[in-house]
Amino acid sequence: MSQPRLHVFTDDALGTSDATALAQQLAQGSVSATEVTEAAIARLERAAPLNGLTLAAFDNARRLAKDNAFSGRFAGVPSLIKDNIDIQGLPTLHGSAAMGRKPMKKTSILAKQYLAQGFNLLGKSSLPAFGFTASTEMAHTPSTRNPWHLAHSAGGSSGGSAALVAAGAVPIAHGNDGGGSIRIPAAACGLVGLKCTRGRLVTQEAGKALPINIISDGVLTRTVRDTANFFAEAEISYRNRKLPPIGQISGPGKQRLHIGLMVDSIAGDPTCAQTRLAVEATAKRLSDLGHHVDVAQIDLPQRFVDDFLLYWAMLAFFVSKFGRVLFPQGFDRKQLDPLTLGLARYYQQRFLKTPGMLRQLRKSQAHYAEVFSQFDVMLTPVLAHTTPELGYLGPAVDFDTQLERLLRYTTFTPANNAAGSPAISLPLGQAENGLPIGVQLNGRHGDERTLLELAFELEAAQPFRRLDQV
Repeated sequence: MSQPRLHVFTDDALGTSDATALAQQLAQGSVSATEVTEAAIARLERAAPLNGLTLAAFDNARRLAKDNAFSGRFAGVPSLIKDNIDIQGLPTLHGSAAMGRKPMKKTSILAKQYLAQGFNLLGKSSLPAFGFTASTEMAHTPSTRNPWHLAHSAGGSSGGSAALVAAGAVPIAHGNDGGGSIRIPAAACGLVGLKCTRGRLVTQEAGKALPINIISDGVLTRTVRDTANFFAEAEISYRNRKLPPIGQISGPGKQRLHIGLMVDSIAGDPTCAQTRLAVEATAKRLSDLGHHVDVAQIDLPQRFVDDFLLYWAMLAFFVSKFGRVLFPQGFDRKQLDPLTLGLARYYQQRFLKTPGMLRQLRKSQAHYAEVFSQFDVMLTPVLAHTTPELGYLGPAVDFDTQLERLLRYTTFTPANNAAGSPAISLPLGQAENGLPIGVQLNGRHGDERTLLELAFELEAAQPFRRLDQV
């Protein structure tokens, strides 16, 4: 039986090009910035049922395209920025009805680095309230839908960007990841999603104030080369001298790697059969390609899950308690969603554990690094089970149930956020209902290069499905 899908690929100036190909066409003059901008606007309008766009900036994008004053590798390529990043002249809504709609007075330093690559910003993409959950479902607006199956979640928290890239509305879009928020929607929507090493890109203003900055920014793409080219170009405008450079990567590496395979989580939760099959099939493919794959385990304390949850809840408490100070665009605590309020209460009941929690999470990098004394890369699922239907993690679910479901679903992603290490989601599996299944490659601190080279190799061996091809 055919599934209720939605894509907007068509024979226009965007075609089926990824961001890299489109940038080349723009540079050669075979298409104009105005043509691709109008095509992307038309596609975004046709993709409206996905509920992935929160704020449109079409008029400004048209003006910029007319002037064609773009510079950078992706000059003129249409894109979106997640709606938790400040853009001058647009409000920042954070996916919450509690936020005021006053336009921001300045553009975030992270957005400046992003736009320096030449992207033409068409608007802002959706997220659940403050990015606190793994499905882009909001209490006050319609949920963001998965274009592969409209009844299912697009993941979160960068769900709007993922849905619109997968559907073909734009070739590339911004996301950020504080517990899996790039990798989870990439897995749900059949995309490439790299969570980079802590500090690889410029640090958001809010991240500088956190006791442990667990958030990394990046992109959702349909091809490995788009992700690789984005990070290569990002190093031109900002280079963290404490990290080895990624540099330009354009294909697989020659070195054969020792890869550790972990299918079940440190929390002891079993991985569903379909996800397990996808990860094990990837392990076999890597072995067939000449890599050495052994069963392994990431050595993190059993209390890690509790510590990370408490940290996450602490962030929700800060929002609830200090929202009027944190958000100059306006804040109404009475409009906060049930999950944010529930997490804030959770923290209040346990706040005395904060010093111990911070101490343990700061040790995560060392614990995580021990794995890589034996392995070059770790292969794991992105998520413990296949993408759920909308409502499974929605705001109508009671707090305790939602929390239990969320912790089990996302058990594989937070370790990289606490440790600050890189990980990439690749669309290498397929569920029985046709939805994508993501497979995760985890790397050493600062070693995005190895992950991207391996991702290129896997993409060549098993080309990724595109929605208009199924």
